[in-house]
Amino acid sequence: MSDIALRFNNIAKSFGGVTALADFSLEVRRGEFFGLVGENGAGKTTLIKCMLDFCDVDSGSIEIFGVPHTDTAARGWLAFLPERFNPPFYLTGRDFLHYMLKLHRTPYDETRVTRMFSALDLDLSALTKPARTYSKGMTQKLGLAACLLSGKDLYVLDEPTSGLDPKARALLKRELRELRHARHTLFFTSHALADVAEMCDRMAIVHGGRLQFAGAPDELTRKFGTSDLEQAFLACIAGTDAAA
Repeated sequence: MSDIALRFNNIAKSFGGVTALADFSLEVRRGEFFGLVGENGAGKTTLIKCMLDFCDVDSGSIEIFGVPHTDTAARGWLAFLPERFNPPFYLTGRDFLHYMLKLHRTPYDETRVTRMFSALDLDLSALTKPARTYSKGMTQKLGLAACLLSGKDLYVLDEPTSGLDPKARALLKRELRELRHARHTLFFTSHALADVAEMCDRMAIVHGGRLQFAGAPDELTRKFGTSDLEQAFLACIAGTDAAA
């Protein structure tokens, strides 16, 4: 398996003449925690959709652990949670996990499920309830549980803390730290720059579909001479807007 978990090489993607990604190149190393940051509409979710072959790229190439992203086998190494996660409303929590773990070729283990529900502060009664009865937070926890139980090498999470209360956010970050210790790779988008600063080895800023920065969070603050990541982010995209 390649030491480069993700490689984006000169990716370009447009929708109806509107540029979503332009000349985007980036590498994420195996075992790295990497955060993708940008405004709404900057191109973050489009990049993930291209990676997962949900939509074609106009030009460029993407590799997942050295395998072209268009090869179905490449996605066998990863688990994905979309930003707008909606499990089938008629399935119970247990039915959904059985289904997802079967897709991931991972056996369903009630003991592991119980531990994961406890770790994410999700009541075990959710296993017997249909998804249509879940709150936003419960739905998000179910999706996270399905991902984390998959045991994959790479986790691709689009706004993973969306809908989570402060306790659940803290518990999720504790689980993600366990993944780091086990040398799993995490690639996630976030609007919470404090989470990026706390969790990520490196980060990237995408603005207007273009890569504006890639490096460690403290490199970004040093580059713009700011005391926190939020101010450094603003300075980074402001410079781009001014140049445009």
